[in-house]
Amino acid sequence: MTSRPIRIAMWSGPRNISTAMMRSFGGRSDCAVTDEPFYGAFLKTSGQRQPMADEVIASMDTDWSSVARAMRGPVPDGQAIWYQKHMPHHMVGDVSIADFPDHRHAFLIRDPERVVASYAAKRVEVTADDLGYERQLDYIDRTSQISGNPPIILDSADILRDPEAHLKALCAALEISWDAGMLLWPAGTRDTDGIWASHWYGRVVETTGFGGPDKDPTALTEQQQRVADSCQAYYEKLKGYAIRLSSAPC
Repeated sequence: MTSRPIRIAMWSGPRNISTAMMRSFGGRSDCAVTDEPFYGAFLKTSGQRQPMADEVIASMDTDWSSVARAMRGPVPDGQAIWYQKHMPHHMVGDVSIADFPDHRHAFLIRDPERVVASYAAKRVEVTADDLGYERQLDYIDRTSQISGNPPIILDSADILRDPEAHLKALCAALEISWDAGMLLWPAGTRDTDGIWASHWYGRVVETTGFGGPDKDPTALTEQQQRVADSCQAYYEKLKGYAIRLSSAPC
């Protein structure tokens, strides 16, 4: 009897080492990965003029229901695990996290000042809505109510400080086996990368593993600092749920 595949939805804000995490899961021998499948639908619905917006829309399925069905459908290459990289702030259409009741949901967070500094380097302006903290918190509440289990949340700073320990804790929480291939990967682009990789993935394309902890202080303008400050309370609440190694499942 063939076991049912495991679908993992990782919900992350932008500039949260989310692509490095996708690389990590892509390094497993049993895992397919998908890169922000709702991005095209988000851009078409919202009208946001983000970098490469026209190219992204043209390259993807932009029908919300169709994309959702695909994410619940057959796993690419018949793999046992399907890692799906999602952004909560993309979900402005007629589907939501509730449309994935059989997925195992996890959340990746990062300090807002770090996110704003990284995001602003790629865009002229950034708003609190672009960062998705409030929707992440809403989605965490929804998944906890549905499953009755505590949310699975990882802080990017924790991963960068000790990747192996925190990835092992994540695997345990997701009830999947540990695979050492999650720590190292070949540099370069992937066929599974979105077309937007040429704009957004400059640094991660050069990496072969997770970088070290953030050290340099952030330097934000007054407007950027206001955006970061407006997200701080949401981040602190999210961080209160984050995986702690002392309490991680064995």
